[in-house]
Amino acid sequence: MDQINRIRKVSIWIFFLPIIVLNICLFISVNYLIFENTIFAVDSIGRTSFTIPYIDGGVSISRTARTYPAYLIFKPGMIITAFLLIKYWMANNTMAKAINKTDKNYRFLFFGIASALFLIAHSIFLGIKFDYDLYKLFRRFILLSFIIFELVAQALLVITLFKIKNKISEIINKKILTLKIILVSILTAVALASLPIVTSSGHTDFKHALEWNYFVGIITFYLLTFFFWKKKWAHTDLH
Repeated sequence: MDQINRIRKVSIWIFFLPIIVLNICLFISVNYLIFENTIFAVDSIGRTSFTIPYIDGGVSISRTARTYPAYLIFKPGMIITAFLLIKYWMANNTMAKAINKTDKNYRFLFFGIASALFLIAHSIFLGIKFDYDLYKLFRRFILLSFIIFELVAQALLVITLFKIKNKISEIINKKILTLKIILVSILTAVALASLPIVTSSGHTDFKHALEWNYFVGIITFYLLTFFFWKKKWAHTDLH
């Protein structure tokens, strides 16, 4: 089934591409002196001292990514990731329809594509400055919508895979399916538990560390997808 091969290939790119992009932006922000007196001199807002934000929360993703020259990498990287997400959700929808022999689209397709569109919007508007509270609220709404729709899409896909696991038992790793369930559950629990802190003032370092690690958690779902399907699927008739 070609869709499974496509899902595996796309999923591994969805994991590694944003990880590489984010950490290049972090490298630029921390090592801004390297780019002094060049056409890639780092904007003052995007400069920071040495930090490992996954641990100390010393800088936000936005600060490392929204200024020149980091946005030259971040914006295209996230937009490409979003298009890969659209391909991923469409391929999963096609795969699930073929296995269940139905023409009805699955709900995870809507939420998955919507999350990708919100990611594109977030990438486009990041770094654009308007001194309007409504605009700032709009940007937060886009980012929050990406997270919510992505989590819902992942949860709905996991539920779908769980329901059809007996039909595809020979070509999947059930332990990975369990890990997917655990991961989505943890991400949901963390989101709900941290909501009072995230929406309040203060706790800046915690918020920064949370966003770095939370983003890694979200895309780890796609790394698990790569290992979910066994390589012998190509020799198995799913119909």
